[in-house]
Amino acid sequence: MAVVARAGRGGGGSPFSSALRSFFSYRIFVSAMFTLLFFATASVLFSSHPAHLSDDTSEIETTGRAYMHRTFLALKSDPLKTRLDLIHKQASDHIMLVNAYASYARKLKLEISKQLKMFDDMAQNFSDLGLKPTYRTALFESDEPVDEEILRQFEKEVKDKIKVARLMIAENKESYDNQLKIQKLKDTIFAVNELLVKAKKNGAFASLIAARSTPKSLHCLAMRLMGERIANPEKYRDEKPKPEFEDPLLYHYAIFSDNVIAVSVVVNSAVKNAEEPWKHVFHIVTDKMNLAAMKVWFKMRPVKGGAHVEVKAVEEFTFLNSSYVPVLRQLESANLQKVYLDNKADNETQDEKNMKSSGNTDTKHLSMLNHLKFYLPEMYPKLHRILFLDDDVVVQKDLTALWKVDLDNKVNGAVETCFGSFHRYAHYLNFSHPLIKDKFNPKACAWAFGMNIFDLDAWRRERLTDQYHYWQDLNEDQSLWKVGTLPPGLMTFYSTTKSLDKSWHVLGLGYNPSISMDEIKKAAVIHYNGNMKPWLDIAMNQFKELWTKYVDSEMEFVQMCNFGL
Repeated sequence: MAVVARAGRGGGGSPFSSALRSFFSYRIFVSAMFTLLFFATASVLFSSHPAHLSDDTSEIETTGRAYMHRTFLALKSDPLKTRLDLIHKQASDHIMLVNAYASYARKLKLEISKQLKMFDDMAQNFSDLGLKPTYRTALFESDEPVDEEILRQFEKEVKDKIKVARLMIAENKESYDNQLKIQKLKDTIFAVNELLVKAKKNGAFASLIAARSTPKSLHCLAMRLMGERIANPEKYRDEKPKPEFEDPLLYHYAIFSDNVIAVSVVVNSAVKNAEEPWKHVFHIVTDKMNLAAMKVWFKMRPVKGGAHVEVKAVEEFTFLNSSYVPVLRQLESANLQKVYLDNKADNETQDEKNMKSSGNTDTKHLSMLNHLKFYLPEMYPKLHRILFLDDDVVVQKDLTALWKVDLDNKVNGAVETCFGSFHRYAHYLNFSHPLIKDKFNPKACAWAFGMNIFDLDAWRRERLTDQYHYWQDLNEDQSLWKVGTLPPGLMTFYSTTKSLDKSWHVLGLGYNPSISMDEIKKAAVIHYNGNMKPWLDIAMNQFKELWTKYVDSEMEFVQMCNFGL
């Protein structure tokens, strides 16, 4: 047999024996597969826990192993169970959808809206449907076969509610989508507004730094002029004072500044618009550091038209010492220096006030140049009238008519700046102080320094410098006003100021972009008070050309120092 078997394997065997082996192999394979399927099914059935409905909820578990368990039981026991599970799952899905839209409504703050109430009612109806005694007992709590009639009724009610839910969602979907878009837009606007506020603060801070810093071009010009003075001392020897400097019949101007280019613009603009420039005398006072540069400028670029220019240093007025001048005496106090550095300047803009906490303050009040205007009668004892000009103004018309204005025996001719409740005395003085409250009217209209015609004879008669000293001494503790020269000016010249027509002096070109060009063209003097000085890069372009056209751009040092004109 062994030989036959080996011969059969070696010779391939008969066709019948080959078919027989194939048949038995197939039966073994099918048997094995059914055995594996049986064990798998048994494992699922015995390892799963039967699903149940809790006493306090109507929802049937439809996910995970519990759902598989019911499915197998349904296949084994009652096919209607599967249909029940599908209906219940469909109802649960729509409850979740309705609740989702209700949550959107709450997020959009629509708690009192009809839509929210409808969605809440619909979700409750779905939940209440499973709690009905008929359905709860017959469909969910009974182990008996499902009653097809009850199941059909339950299915009908569920489908009706699903239909209503879908109609509600379809009707309100667009509305809720729009509400969400509106809310997102509001959130975006809020975020952008926050960025805008931050950018404005940063811009104001940068503007303040630019305004309080000395531009490179100004520093360059002063150094070039000083270099010229050192290189050619014989060309810039001091000359004897001219008799015109004390001639009361001429038109005298007072300009106090350490800014060479700014002073040159004031003088050039006044001379070019004067009908008789040879009758105009300009008294320029600067500090000792800039005295040589100022003198060299007017030596190199003499004023045209025969106008006269006197340049002096504040130190040359020897009577201005700490024993006589309260401000100088107070500045020697370390505590008061700190107060001056910690406070703000006159005419400050809102941006400057907002930056108060930055510690970046204006130190111009530490310079005596800013207080010289209160000593004009003593500085120029032989003059009867003098026109005071700030260094940030431009003269556009002949000003000689100011010397002929009837001041009604008053001392100061100035343009008032109040409108409505703004720029009243209450804005500058501390009216909680009994002395201020007793002496001044809080609603009195304020005026501006920058272009003022002073009757020096009336000033001397009224002894107003003594009045200024009185108030300055009382304010050593800063209880009457903060630092600055406008508040003591308002107090000193209270009831002695004559209001001039507003066309004489238009202010605000250094901070207010809304000033009309018609108003500017009619003005005799325009004033760049504010941070945006015309010689700075932050100057307003629409007003800058009114200043630059009076700059001596042909002067070699101006070209070398790159003023960007």
